[in-house]
Amino acid sequence: MGQDVGAVLTVQYIAHMTLRSMLHNSASDKPETTSALMIGRAELALIGVTILWGGTFLIVHLAMQSASGPLFFVGLRFGTATLATALLAWPVLRGMTRRELIAGCAIGGGIFLGYTLQTWGLQTIPSSTSAFITAAYVPLVPIMQWAILRRPPHLMSWIGVAFAFVGLLLIAGPQQGLSFGFGEGLTLISTVAIALEIVLISLWAGQVNVLRVTVVQLGFTSIVAFACMIPAGEAIPGFSWFLLIAACGLGLMSAMIQLVMNWAQRTVSPTRATVIYAGEPVWAGVIGRLAGERLPGTALLGGLLIVAGVIVSEIRLRRRKTTSPPLAREAEAG
Repeated sequence: MGQDVGAVLTVQYIAHMTLRSMLHNSASDKPETTSALMIGRAELALIGVTILWGGTFLIVHLAMQSASGPLFFVGLRFGTATLATALLAWPVLRGMTRRELIAGCAIGGGIFLGYTLQTWGLQTIPSSTSAFITAAYVPLVPIMQWAILRRPPHLMSWIGVAFAFVGLLLIAGPQQGLSFGFGEGLTLISTVAIALEIVLISLWAGQVNVLRVTVVQLGFTSIVAFACMIPAGEAIPGFSWFLLIAACGLGLMSAMIQLVMNWAQRTVSPTRATVIYAGEPVWAGVIGRLAGERLPGTALLGGLLIVAGVIVSEIRLRRRKTTSPPLAREAEAG
C-alpha cells in the first residue's frame, strides 16, 4: 500500500512539473532566441481547470451506475451550469450579438457531442479506461488547428505532443490492455468533438463577450440533450439524491470550467492549451487509482516520456543567417 501511494505521488509530481514546463510552447509562438518557462494567470487557471476536469470521470462513472441515462444527466448537468452562469452574466446579456449566438451554439455543439458520448461510454467502461481513450484528443487539436485556423504547429511542438501523448497512454491506461468495445468506441468519437471545442473557442476568442458566449454554449448543450431524450427513447429516471447532487455539482463545476476556458484561451493558443489539458487523463487516472485501482509500473515510464516531451518541446531550431561573401557584397554595391 505504501508503495502504491508513493507511486501515485511520483506521478502527480511528474504531471505537475510537466505541465508547468510545457505551457509556453505554442503553434502560434514566434521564433525565440532563448528558452524560458513562462506561466501566466491564464495558464495557471487552465491547470486548475484540468485538475477539476480529471476528477469528473469517477463521479460521472458512479452516476451512470444509477438508473439515469446519459442524455438526462448531461441535460441536468449543463442546465445547472447555465443557470449559474446566467446569474453572473445577467447584467450583460442584453448586449448579445449575432456572432456570439453563432459562436456559443457552435461550441455548445462540440460540448454536447463530447460530453454525451463520453458519459454514454462511462456506463460500460471504468473511469481510468475513459481517461486513457480521452487522451486521444491531444494530437487531434494541432491537426484541427492547422485545418481550421491555418496555424501549422512548430515541428518540435509536434514531437513534444507525441511524446506526451504516449506517456499519457502509459500513465492513464488500464493494466490489462484495452478491450475495444461499444463504450470505448463512443469515447473515442467524443475526443474528436472535444478537440473541435478547443479549436472553436480559440477561433472566437477575443472577438466575443466571455460571459454571454458561455451562457449560450452551456444552454445549447442542455437544451439539445433534453430534446434528444425523446427520439432516443430515454426516460426520466426516478428521484435520487446522489444523482441530483452529482449532476448539479458537476454543473456548477462545468460553469466554472467553461468560463475559465473561454477567458484563458483569449491569450493561450490551442496547442499550448492542449498540452495543459493533456493533464486531464493523468489526474483522472490518479484519482481512479486512489479510489481502488492498483497503479501499474508502466506509469513511471509514461512519466519519463512526458518529461522527454517537455525537453523536446523546449527546443527551437534556429535558422542560420546566410551572409554574402565580401566580394559578392562589393559587386552588389557596385
